[in-house]
Amino acid sequence: MPALDLLPEDYAVCRLPAGSALPPALVDGSAAKDAVVSVTWTADEVSVICRADRVPDGATAEAPWRCLRVVGPLDFALTGILASMVAPLAAARVNIMAFSTYDTDYLLVPSVRLAEAVATLGQAGHPVTV
Repeated sequence: MPALDLLPEDYAVCRLPAGSALPPALVDGSAAKDAVVSVTWTADEVSVICRADRVPDGATAEAPWRCLRVVGPLDFALTGILASMVAPLAAARVNIMAFSTYDTDYLLVPSVRLAEAVATLGQAGHPVTV
């Protein structure tokens, strides 16, 4: 079972109106240096996951969340990685946001539920390095 690393900062899940430009502060070298930024454009919205101190101006944001990164890179042939983490968290009634990159998967959990999420993941065989 894959292990996870807890990233040190609080994160936010943000929504911008459809067609919004990505704020330059999210993609300059200082923002991306040690943090994760994920952007998804759709016809209905622009969703941004970023450090809580980098929420774009004018965005609707939900914070604080903590970010757990699955230790990777993960092979594309692997199946059920997210399911093996999400199912025990769902059973523990810990809400999550999940997203993936080419190399790995990420889980966001509410900061107030972090201890419970870490314990639940550990019991499910996914140790978390804090």
